[in-house]
Amino acid sequence: MKTGVREMNSRIPVIFYANHAYWWDGFWSQLCTEEFFHQNLHIIIEYQQLKKHRFFTRLGAFSLDRSRPRSVLDTLRYAAELLTAGSDRQNALWIFPQGKIQPVDQRPLLFFKGTASIVSRAFENTPLIYLVSVVSRIEYLDEQKPELCLSFREPRLLSLAEYSDADDLTAYMQKMTEAHLDELSGNIRNRTLNEALTVVRGKASINKRVEAVMRFFGFEKG
Repeated sequence: MKTGVREMNSRIPVIFYANHAYWWDGFWSQLCTEEFFHQNLHIIIEYQQLKKHRFFTRLGAFSLDRSRPRSVLDTLRYAAELLTAGSDRQNALWIFPQGKIQPVDQRPLLFFKGTASIVSRAFENTPLIYLVSVVSRIEYLDEQKPELCLSFREPRLLSLAEYSDADDLTAYMQKMTEAHLDELSGNIRNRTLNEALTVVRGKASINKRVEAVMRFFGFEKG
């Protein structure tokens, strides 16, 4: 995680925009918020998913229904209001601009313009907004169980003067996410993860338990 992510000005709202490759994405956004940021968490989730899994509302989730254009506009307006509402803590919105779960290696990524539209509406009530790229990838590395790798880029502090239009900002976020995913994939492939933080550690996998037994009995791996 980049240092700047944890040093953001709490008076400025932040949008975390992320790739959407896993059903678990909403959970780790809550985990990161509780572990590192202590913000007012809000998450936009596709309507059908939230309808099936109402417990996501406990994480601060609300839905966006693309089948109802008027509803989409209401949701974008509501998201901007949440971002700019008065609060003692930083307001944070986690959003997955792909709009649905897609393979992590799909290229090009296709982002909807909703995130940029929220930014535009939020500028009616705030002069500055942080944008933070977040990417995730699940891999089997040296363990029996898979590992979730997350990466945060340095926040971009965006002002109204810098905002041109929804198309440009959407293209920027799309290219940033593609490059960020490629960077994370390279780090995983090259095992350059020495500076990574372990946020949650599960039960030891079978290979670790076998190695522990072998060490206990004085056996060495052949």
